[in-house]
Amino acid sequence: MARLLLLVLALIGFALTFIAKSPGLLGIGLLFGIVGLFGFVFALAAARVSASARPEASMASVEDIVALRKRPAAPRSSASASVSDPSDRAH
Repeated sequence: MARLLLLVLALIGFALTFIAKSPGLLGIGLLFGIVGLFGFVFALAAARVSASARPEASMASVEDIVALRKRPAAPRSSASASVSDPSDRAH
């Protein structure tokens, strides 16, 4: 709803700029238009970011991160440990 209001504010401000007869009205129209346009763009960006953001409940806490760092490293599988040397190959 705020995005729509900011867009309407920008349109009214720019319309006021085009029909203005005095410099004061022109300045007010430009101010409304520019503020409304920037607000509209930032509101769109905020909505896009919040749509793809993870909820706070799914984020790891500091204690969880510390516990993960203290956990010993898992032993590697034997397949990845026995990497053959390219010079050992028979030509």
